[in-house]
Amino acid sequence: MAESPQARPRKDTTDMFRPQTRKTTARSAFALLELIFHASVRSIRKSHGNAILGLLINLAQTVVMIAVFYALFEVLNLRRIAIRGNYLLFMMSGVFMYMTHVKAMGAVIGADGPTSAMMKHAPMNTIVAIASAALGALYIQVLTLFVVLYGYHAVVEPITVDQPVGAAGMFLLSWISGVAIGMVFRAAKPWAPDAVGILSAIYMRGNMIASGKMFVANMLPGYMLWLFNWNPLFHTIDQTRGFVFLNYNPHYSSVTYPLIVTAACLMIGLMGEFYTRLHASASWAAGR
Repeated sequence: MAESPQARPRKDTTDMFRPQTRKTTARSAFALLELIFHASVRSIRKSHGNAILGLLINLAQTVVMIAVFYALFEVLNLRRIAIRGNYLLFMMSGVFMYMTHVKAMGAVIGADGPTSAMMKHAPMNTIVAIASAALGALYIQVLTLFVVLYGYHAVVEPITVDQPVGAAGMFLLSWISGVAIGMVFRAAKPWAPDAVGILSAIYMRGNMIASGKMFVANMLPGYMLWLFNWNPLFHTIDQTRGFVFLNYNPHYSSVTYPLIVTAACLMIGLMGEFYTRLHASASWAAGR
């Protein structure tokens, strides 16, 4: 018996009008980078509708923190613990690393999760959301860094950085270590949101002192070093000052330690993110 025309499956005629393209590795990588770029732009504009005003707010936060520490050092007469050289550059080197670290960490923790409405769009996934949030935070911090340093150099007095490439490397290491630690907090957040929120806030606030941006490791007594050596940000700030100032050579910090901590936290965070994504529940988004 012949099959009736109504029983035959209907072909989708729209496929003949779609251009047939081969998916190569390079094409897929370019498409992923394009997606991350657009998601980064969205992440930057999400914090504030006006991009210029968002930059000015971040700039104001950095300048206020520098001014507060400057006033604190003047009132308490702590200038003797600073490195011989430009006093404000000493403080800015610590504040920039701290701000970059905690902003990257906060951006990763607050990025769109697996139950977010953005995940309903086919190309989007949590890794793209995390990468775009981290790159958006880096973009804002780089702009703030250049604006503040150029403004101080042009208006107040000229400044010189001894090894700018090394200092830039420590800036990026402060950023990526913040991303890695944020990944660990982010992976645990759906399971215990209140506890993770408290712990991440304690870490960020504690780094106001534990990061060592107000002093240098070489001037700390040996019995106090253990209070700060656990912190990767303490190492990146101290190493930054070794690259920025000609007459400072850090003895009690290293570049290797924050690299190891960053790699370990990234692996733990990625594994935790993968496990969390497999067990995602719509009630997580409803409870936010």
